[in-house]
Amino acid sequence: MAAVVTKNVVKRYGSMQVLHGLDIEIADGEFTVLIGPSGCGKSTLLRMIAGLEDITSGEVVIGGKVVNDLAPKQRDIAMVFQSYALYPHMTVYQNMGFSLMLAKAPKDVINTQVRQAAQVLGLTELLDRHPRQLSGGQRQRVAMGRAIVRSPQVFLFDEPLSNLDAKLRVQMRTELKELHQRFKTTSIYVTHDQIEAMTLADRIVVLRDGKIEQTGSPLELYDAPANTFVAGFIGSPAMNLLEGVFVRQGDRQGIDLKTAAFIPCCTDSAARDGQQVVVGIRPEYFRLSSEGNGLAAKVTVVEPTGADIQVICKIGSYDIVSVFHERHQFVPGELIWLEPRADKLHVFDAQTGSAIR
Repeated sequence: MAAVVTKNVVKRYGSMQVLHGLDIEIADGEFTVLIGPSGCGKSTLLRMIAGLEDITSGEVVIGGKVVNDLAPKQRDIAMVFQSYALYPHMTVYQNMGFSLMLAKAPKDVINTQVRQAAQVLGLTELLDRHPRQLSGGQRQRVAMGRAIVRSPQVFLFDEPLSNLDAKLRVQMRTELKELHQRFKTTSIYVTHDQIEAMTLADRIVVLRDGKIEQTGSPLELYDAPANTFVAGFIGSPAMNLLEGVFVRQGDRQGIDLKTAAFIPCCTDSAARDGQQVVVGIRPEYFRLSSEGNGLAAKVTVVEPTGADIQVICKIGSYDIVSVFHERHQFVPGELIWLEPRADKLHVFDAQTGSAIR
């Protein structure tokens, strides 16, 4: 195992710069997720760490050693891709042991390590099958087994679950987390799925346009987003973001929305009176209130999920989402009153998007 550090890493394709001096420190044994929208540079960064992309400038350090000029096979990393990349003419056993065979490892070593990995991944009964005889989840486990048998310093995952159906993704997320808890190998995982990021990561790095927006644990990013981008990106359903003006007049403190509604907030906000702001409200922090109290919201769509009910409403021109665990009987078109929890509001500067603490 080894720590991974990127120091002022830059990537350019001709005149186009796609990574802008990224500084990331990933501790030994840590599971770090790189997340962001398509085109943010997360897969490019992963491929640079792997040695599959050249580094324009900066350094990548693995286990205390600068690896910029090392070939991928010299970096002691193992990569699991979105596509399984299995050899169709080889059995599961042969696919898993192929890298060890190339390294001319003794047959007994190959046999021991392949069978140990197969036992961990539940593949023992499938070792004599070919990839065409396996399900998608089984093929992905074989790809992970091929990485495990190498006992690398670092695992790199490039959206490995995106080709699986929803049920298999949930199952494989659990298996990935169990594997990391067992092996404690430093892992870097790329995804655009924030549910994967929240459930798998020890630490999340949020990227946008080749820059780091925020780094922290899943709950740090959820509870204290640094700006409106992170606030809207982390969380499902996403945080509601409403524009308004901060008001601080005696005992009256809160946000006047552009819809002429008013949201009271706690007295410890650092926002200035008259400042243009964006207020963020997580869907689960709305409470139903009596008529005339809170925000008047017209129900447009009701989405029961079983565990809770998601209600999409109109507040003026804004579409907002609220989540209730109780089984209320909402009817599209009806008017309800929603009261946001004052202690759970997030206030952002409207111009910069940065959080006002």
